[in-house]
Amino acid sequence: MTTTSIPHHHISHTLGKVFLVGAGPGAVDLITVRGAKLLERADIVFYDALVDPGMLTLCPQAELVEVGKRCGKLSSAQQFINKRLVDAAQKHQIIIRLKGGDPMLFGRADEEIQSLRNAGIAFEVVPGITAALAGAASIQQSLTLRGVSRSVAFITLAQGTEPIAPGQPISNPTADTLVYYMGRKDAARIAQQLIEQSLNQSSSTPVQILEAVSTPRERLWTSTLEELAAGKADLWFDSSSPALIMIGEALRNKNQVNGNLERPSSEVDNRLQDGQILTNSRRRA
Repeated sequence: MTTTSIPHHHISHTLGKVFLVGAGPGAVDLITVRGAKLLERADIVFYDALVDPGMLTLCPQAELVEVGKRCGKLSSAQQFINKRLVDAAQKHQIIIRLKGGDPMLFGRADEEIQSLRNAGIAFEVVPGITAALAGAASIQQSLTLRGVSRSVAFITLAQGTEPIAPGQPISNPTADTLVYYMGRKDAARIAQQLIEQSLNQSSSTPVQILEAVSTPRERLWTSTLEELAAGKADLWFDSSSPALIMIGEALRNKNQVNGNLERPSSEVDNRLQDGQILTNSRRRA
């Protein structure tokens, strides 16, 4: 009786491939063409909590697994997500890890990539539109401006293993335009420290806060660092929507798209806090 051994390369060939796909800022039609085509072929999709449910209609054939991570809410541990991706590659050929925005920006992609590398599993990263760029497009104001802003910094305060203590200083970069992801809880403190310490910002520096960027639920709060430091946006925030805080002279309103925004900042604050929503569909294309 003879036995035939199976070559090692044949075994490894049966492993699936993991695609880390950026879902974009929120709107279903802002995912890349490559990302959408991969969803159509996916066997299983592990998706973030911030992914619009409508985007999952692009992959009706796939098994759907929510592995969302939301600040302050019960969510999957990152190590568990890493293991599930590795395990899925043993059973499926096309595995999608669908991440809000771009996978390589505040998405913990490095941890997932390292786990896949260690397991010898092929992977690919498909970029997506990050919320900061979608936000700038929505309000039709560039994050950079000749003679005013030559640098932009993307910041988050939600990546550490321990939350920032109430009295602990916040490390703010020195860029001309600052964009804070997941900064809702610390918004007033961020503004106060920028007023006190920043060389590039002052109490009159413009602030634009966008929630649920690019979706029909999008809302805009526009004012100054002084107003933000005073807590004027605290009651306006909706804890169920992701918020983006954009700060810098490049964001100063020049030609307003919506006539209702051509008012003093205090009136804008009151109007928005009373619940009026500026939807993305109302903005000029």
